Amino acid sequence: MANFSPTRRTFLKASVVAGVSVYIAPIGGKAFAALFEEKILTPVQWDPKTGAPRFRIDGMAKVTGDKVFARDIRSRDMPHWPQEQSHAFILRATKADRAFEGFDLALLGDDLKPDRVVTAADLVRDGIAFPAFYGEDMLLPAGKTPAYLGHAVAILIYHDFARFRFAKDKLKFHDEVIRYGAETGPLERDPWGTFRFVRVGGDTPFDDDVFSSLKNAPLFPSMMRKHQPVWPDGKDHGQLGEQGMYHAGRIRQQLDQPPADWLVLEREYDTQSIDTAALEPDNANCWYDPAAQALHMVMPTQSPIEVGQSTAEMLAKAKGAFPVAQVFVHPCYTVGYGSKDHYNFPFYGLVTALYADGKPVRLANDRYEQFQTSIKRHAFKMRYRIAVDRKTGLFQAFQGDFEANGGGRANFSPSVAMVGATAAQSIYYFPRNDLTAVAIATRAIDAGSARGYGTLQSMAATEMMVDEFAEQLKLDPIEFRLKNALRSGMKNTQGAIPAGAIRVDEVLQAAKVHPLWTNRAKQKADFEASHPGRRYGVGFACVQKDFGTGAEASFAKVEMHADGAIVLHHSGAEIGTGMSTSQAVAVSRWLGEPAGEVRVAVTDWPDLPVTATGDPYLMSQADQDKLSANPRWSPAYASPSSATNSAYYFTHSTREAARVIFMHGLWPAAMAIWSQGTGGGQAASLVVRVEDARWVQGKLTAGGLQALPYEQLAKKAHELGLVTGATVHVFNRWQWTEADFEVNGAAARLPVDGLAVRYGDGADAARKARMTTSGGYHVLDRKQVHIAPTQRNNASVTYYSAVGTLVELSVHEASGKVEILSHHSIMECGSQLSPDLVSGQLQGGVAMGIGHALHEFLPLYEDGPGNGTWNFNRYHLPRASDVAVWSQTGMVLPPLSDTDPPKGIAEVVMIPVVGAIVNGIAHAIGHRFTALPVSAEKIQEILA
Repeated sequence: MANFSPTRRTFLKASVVAGVSVYIAPIGGKAFAALFEEKILTPVQWDPKTGAPRFRIDGMAKVTGDKVFARDIRSRDMPHWPQEQSHAFILRATKADRAFEGFDLALLGDDLKPDRVVTAADLVRDGIAFPAFYGEDMLLPAGKTPAYLGHAVAILIYHDFARFRFAKDKLKFHDEVIRYGAETGPLERDPWGTFRFVRVGGDTPFDDDVFSSLKNAPLFPSMMRKHQPVWPDGKDHGQLGEQGMYHAGRIRQQLDQPPADWLVLEREYDTQSIDTAALEPDNANCWYDPAAQALHMVMPTQSPIEVGQSTAEMLAKAKGAFPVAQVFVHPCYTVGYGSKDHYNFPFYGLVTALYADGKPVRLANDRYEQFQTSIKRHAFKMRYRIAVDRKTGLFQAFQGDFEANGGGRANFSPSVAMVGATAAQSIYYFPRNDLTAVAIATRAIDAGSARGYGTLQSMAATEMMVDEFAEQLKLDPIEFRLKNALRSGMKNTQGAIPAGAIRVDEVLQAAKVHPLWTNRAKQKADFEASHPGRRYGVGFACVQKDFGTGAEASFAKVEMHADGAIVLHHSGAEIGTGMSTSQAVAVSRWLGEPAGEVRVAVTDWPDLPVTATGDPYLMSQADQDKLSANPRWSPAYASPSSATNSAYYFTHSTREAARVIFMHGLWPAAMAIWSQGTGGGQAASLVVRVEDARWVQGKLTAGGLQALPYEQLAKKAHELGLVTGATVHVFNRWQWTEADFEVNGAAARLPVDGLAVRYGDGADAARKARMTTSGGYHVLDRKQVHIAPTQRNNASVTYYSAVGTLVELSVHEASGKVEILSHHSIMECGSQLSPDLVSGQLQGGVAMGIGHALHEFLPLYEDGPGNGTWNFNRYHLPRASDVAVWSQTGMVLPPLSDTDPPKGIAEVVMIPVVGAIVNGIAHAIGHRFTALPVSAEKIQEILA
């Protein structure tokens, strides 16, 4: 570090946690140097007529193999790092029913002994432990039973690659290296989380609820007994929990003894554990520089801010064996699917570096290790009881019990179980419901925020049952869905009214008239006549998935240079969804052109200091009211990237920053130009409203006035010293926080909770004096703020995107193999930022759904990936032959207007294809499966 002279371009200070400074640093050198300057990332080329980009910012780099992934980075690629690269790997326990008693490295001999071995004893001595979120025993101490299969027990560090490679190969698949003691049986623990959502609606879907989570409260167990939840006693006029249990009891009693005209179905559905199979296996390359007391971390992550802050907290609690004053986090572009959101691998990289003798050390999973350790999609067990009125065909009640297998560490399992339960209603309205969710702790590998986040499991099951209801009622399945579809203004199972227009009926109507559906009977007869030994079926499913967490927050900074160049900085990370490209395009809504330079995963925002304290989900209203008196406070700092938060939540901050520049920079510049001339000129003779402003082919016009090129406006805004840069912070608790500001002397209420502006080159002395940040920004204190009440947390979800999918398939009678012949999806996702990115999300999501329905499966316990022997030779990831590559189609409902916001679509497209396939198999062979995947062997058993 002695030769490291940092500047604003080489690193940005993010925060100070317990005396440790955390920095975000773009990776230097040929690997990733300043991104655009080295042409590794390519500025957006777009079509002004359509507003669509021609290719992704990161597309060229990825297909040509440039180093944009953390896995490709070595110490020699990093300026100021030592050039010599060390390597490490982790020993893991493959049994979780007996005590761990140590390990024996005799198999390595003297030549392959590691240069350093790190054990739990080292960590205990030096006070090194996981951040609280990740639980105990980062390395398992001798004498304890592993909490899960694959529990880490030691880290082996090598300072030369050859010995590392030989040693790792030597120990692979040799379970005898780990020594075990007496059998203890697997650990028995309380669930990671338990929730209950009870709702009793009013006389109509639009009346006030009798009881609901939003109106009253979600329910929680009063205690745990033998690791099982004990619920409060039901009392009509008791405390809220007792009232809720009273209504839950009545619902269950009705389903036990239903009226004569009710049809009640009771089914159990099971979904499997699957691997997230991200393109980039988990890795970290870290360097602890003891002389400078600095820790450098290169890694892929969906949540760079969480990694930086948790690292600082972790080190601050240590006993001083490794003093660290500065942490440099170098996030890279990656592929997530949830597998790199709050995952523990970065902290193993951190610890490895501390014990690597001051050398950079790389810890990188191979595919066996990735299967053994990476975050999995939860296996769910679901017990449904649903009632329908035979006369009206309307749903009457829904009682569901959801059990998510969370594995050995809590991770996001409580949240996933909760979201799975609240999403189970899918696109339907239920006048009463009792939904219980529990995330159990087991010896399985950790499960977390895998794509779908619990909704894939629950909504697929709902769609299977809905089809069965239609069959028993002898109703067309789509007509039955239309009869029960949730409409705008109706409430969800928590008692919240979904935000925006609900358009599932339009999706259903489009599916109802599609030839795959209308011709399915004739096609079945014709196909089976011409293909002896094969059965034909068409299935349909329709779902709507929430997007967001109820505590979404982000930063965005948009700057407009005098020459017209536009730069965007954003707190969101690129995880393969194309957000860096879509956010560049989002700027054009207000500035007429996309950003030419985009920097993502920015964690440092000195131009807009924001403080986030407290838990946005658990804080009281009184605490929120007190904290919000600070004009720089927000309930949350910045969200990790997920599959579906960029389109809506990240775009909001991007566009609001751009809108500030337009309203207080470009628009007054345009008015100044139009007003030039004798007597005020052309503009003085017309009424010109900002709402009439339109961008046409890169030129701004309004009210029939002369179209002004964007470059001319940018130059004028700088000459006049108007607003030419804006940094915003936003927060959403199922509705946007709004605040009042004074911008350039004008009052403005904006859907942001923090704002800083930068003035143009021609700003007068008074404006320049107000630009006090290092970036030349003027931080504006909000005059008043309007944050959604904390009670709104009980809504759980309110933003939805809908997708319906038709699947045409055949079943081979002899082999049981299912062949997907074609599939068609109908999507409702608001205004598209990039139709090509939406298409890509659809194609990839459908492939993932096909894998979940038919192929992908991991045993949970001893025979599963925790034993370290699983790879893609045993795991069937869908290939081109499994997907209808050349016969897949899709359509997007047009937005209601050009003001519709974009909606998150990347997760929901994966879900309906699962239910559609299972329903299509039922159409083909007459049997309804309730456990996934529906393998060829299962079908053979039925057809035998």
